[in-house]
Amino acid sequence: MQAIIIHGMSRTPLSMYYMAYRLNAAGIKPKLFGYCVTVESWARCTARLKRFIDSNCQDRPYIVVTHSLGSVFTRAVLPFLSHQPTACFFLAPPTQACHAARRLSQRWWYRLLAGEIGQLLADQAFMSALPIPQMLTKIYAGNAGLMGSLSPFGEEQNDGILTVNETTLTGAKQLIVPSLHAFIMNNRAIIDNIINETARLTAA
Repeated sequence: MQAIIIHGMSRTPLSMYYMAYRLNAAGIKPKLFGYCVTVESWARCTARLKRFIDSNCQDRPYIVVTHSLGSVFTRAVLPFLSHQPTACFFLAPPTQACHAARRLSQRWWYRLLAGEIGQLLADQAFMSALPIPQMLTKIYAGNAGLMGSLSPFGEEQNDGILTVNETTLTGAKQLIVPSLHAFIMNNRAIIDNIINETARLTAA
């Protein structure tokens, strides 16, 4: 089994190295996809991702493991892939125009750094139109963010960037872990769960 691994916004493939290392040790061969929202358009990123998956997977079984924005790219390209992944594992995926993106979308520095793609994350019509994966999909949401009167999320469980509710997706299973958004890809329980789920799928 292969794994296409996609990092989150403002990160690099290096942020997913521990995940890739653990998957590789379990016999799941990782292929890391990189992008930069500051200089790349939505169309360019999604076109490159489609080519990357098609060229690396061809007719071999594979899974997709993403952090945050990586899930948005994945959902967009799924209908156009030459052959579909066996499963998708989304870590802290924004599944709607989340509070953080809407709040930041008017800031000049965010617009500069996040470019066109950052604005799309704040567009509810765009987010609602993304395809729903038809294969096994599992979502991992963090709840280690601050809650209460000092939190912008109030009493909602959150990972510091997204609330748990902002990561839900129709038909997808969800596992909540005590993690922050920026570090959720290093959570051992998540990695072990992905390995176990993949082993079960391979055996089946």
